[in-house]
Amino acid sequence: MFHEAYHADRWIGAFFAVSGENADAVFLCLKALVPPVKSVHGALFGYGASVKLEKILRESSLQGSALQRSSGPDPALEYAIRFICLLVEKNCFRYIDSLLNKIEQTLDEQKGILNVSIESVAALDSNLEEELKQRIAEQTGASQIKMERHLVPELLGGYRLRFGGFYVDASLKGQLDSMAAELTGG
Repeated sequence: MFHEAYHADRWIGAFFAVSGENADAVFLCLKALVPPVKSVHGALFGYGASVKLEKILRESSLQGSALQRSSGPDPALEYAIRFICLLVEKNCFRYIDSLLNKIEQTLDEQKGILNVSIESVAALDSNLEEELKQRIAEQTGASQIKMERHLVPELLGGYRLRFGGFYVDASLKGQLDSMAAELTGG
């Protein structure tokens, strides 16, 4: 159950409204800043914590050349720091992983990238995986396919695909379950 003040769609909307054309860069900065913030021990919420965290993030980003441009402060870094501090202030930082996933998914959709989850008993043959990518791209019109692989021994063989609103079960377990349902009339 989500916290009353947490509305994922509003946070995502705020992220894109503020970051605009810099959304990709802000997202990369967020991903870089989140692990150190997660490593902070103790309570991390409220205005006071937000102010302290902002100071720490700004100081560390000045030292970390990976996130800093030589021509001055990076606007993407600035937006990322402000976004994290606002999440902390509103006691919603604990939802950062969910937000990052939704932001990445939205960015991928904007670029025509389709995220596909594939479950199989063992790693798929690279030829089969490429064929699946090609077929999915042809059917969906996606410019690129990102495959997320999961090993699921219970499938017995074959694979299951999930993408968009689609679910394809080409597993041996799925076929056996289907036959069992037909035989029992269920």
